Amino acid sequence: MKVSPAKENILKRVRNALSQSVQLPFPNSEGNNSVFVKEHDGLEMKFAEEFARLQGKFVFCTSKAELLENLQALAATREWTDIICQTPSLIKDLQLNQLPGLNKGDMHSAHAAITDCEMLVARTGTMVLSAAQPSGRALPVYTPVHLVIAYTHQLVFDLKDAIARMKEKYQGELPSSIHFASGPSRTADIEKTLVVGIHGPKEVYVFLVDE
Repeated sequence: MKVSPAKENILKRVRNALSQSVQLPFPNSEGNNSVFVKEHDGLEMKFAEEFARLQGKFVFCTSKAELLENLQALAATREWTDIICQTPSLIKDLQLNQLPGLNKGDMHSAHAAITDCEMLVARTGTMVLSAAQPSGRALPVYTPVHLVIAYTHQLVFDLKDAIARMKEKYQGELPSSIHFASGPSRTADIEKTLVVGIHGPKEVYVFLVDE
């Protein structure tokens, strides 16, 4: 095959370039470092701001006793008589059995569901949920109101941090599904009209307990 002098010259220059290692002109652009400024303090405030921006409702509790009081007050105000929680550790540690109507029915009739979460991502106001939780996949999206109980040690700054911590927690054997939920379910697929609660809960509360 005959190669033109011009083409041979180009190929020669390519071969010479490949044979010599060259430093990357922008070494920090290879995804090793976060492009966002990491905040060392105030992750609780950052999460609350971003979560509220996405129509989520945030409640900070200074103790487990205050958390129970807030849950009881909310249930009484909203007149909930059917609340479901499938997380034994929450029921035991927080004495959730004092809530009226707790686990009197099932998720098909419940007014609200209480679950834990894997993590909270401050930068995006996101809850990280997984199939490994006792609540499973269905409960967080089935009832019209989702109440999430989290602790301050579960706060991370970015999604990258959340994924790294998930890998560490499960030693590489990740759950079959991991969900990133930011506020109540919403879509604007039809005529760009925002509809809330179309594929999941209409309201989402995060109760963050200070440790």
